[in-house]
Amino acid sequence: MKLFDSHCHLDDNSYNQDLDKVIKRAQSAGVVRMMTIGVNGKTSARAVKLAESHPEIYASVGVHPHDVKSCRESVIEDLKSLAVNQKVRAWGEIGLDFNRMYSPRKDQEMWFEKQLEIADQLGLPMIFHERDSNGRFLEILENHTTGKLKGVVHCFSGDNNELKQYLDLGLYIGITGILTIKGRGARLRKLASIIPLDRLLVETDAPYLVPAPEKNQHRRNEPAFVKSVLLKLAEVKQEDPKQLAETIWDNTCRLYGVEA
Repeated sequence: MKLFDSHCHLDDNSYNQDLDKVIKRAQSAGVVRMMTIGVNGKTSARAVKLAESHPEIYASVGVHPHDVKSCRESVIEDLKSLAVNQKVRAWGEIGLDFNRMYSPRKDQEMWFEKQLEIADQLGLPMIFHERDSNGRFLEILENHTTGKLKGVVHCFSGDNNELKQYLDLGLYIGITGILTIKGRGARLRKLASIIPLDRLLVETDAPYLVPAPEKNQHRRNEPAFVKSVLLKLAEVKQEDPKQLAETIWDNTCRLYGVEA
């Protein structure tokens, strides 16, 4: 069973002392590829450096909605320079977050639209973050595109209507360990059952969102635990785990433009 953790944050300080062991545990669990995500200029640079030094790791670059309050054109130019690296296979994590409002709404919308344009220019798929935008995220996406978008809605937590619109736009849906959590994951399990197989990705969002099977023993998530997400997804969709893993592997490689 080959697995691809489509979204993790391996530059996080919690991995400073044992990243090599984390990567070995991932490989032992069948997680042979990982996408580490940039959320601002500094983390994007660290993500690229990690990808350069580990063959199993790829990187994305971008500015998260939490961080756009301090975004400047110079930051975007630096990210564009990083994006020419062959290990950079996506732009993101970008989007809107009107829940915590760490950045003003006008800044979030402006830099989201700007980064959509840049990702298009560079031909990179996009990694999207959305929380409590009350339809504004979808409105911007629909105004931006005239055809199918190439990207993934990371850590999907929306409703049935949002899911349908994401699928209509051609997007992939990223499923996290929330799926495994009894109460919090109930709606996600219901919706996951109707997502087409060829639109699914699995992710940890490590070091966040530890899946239920590991939650009592670990405070920090890591790529190895994406296997628990895959096994729960197979149960929810009543699919053979090995076959589902193969399908999701192909989906992830196709999205990120890496050899399957």
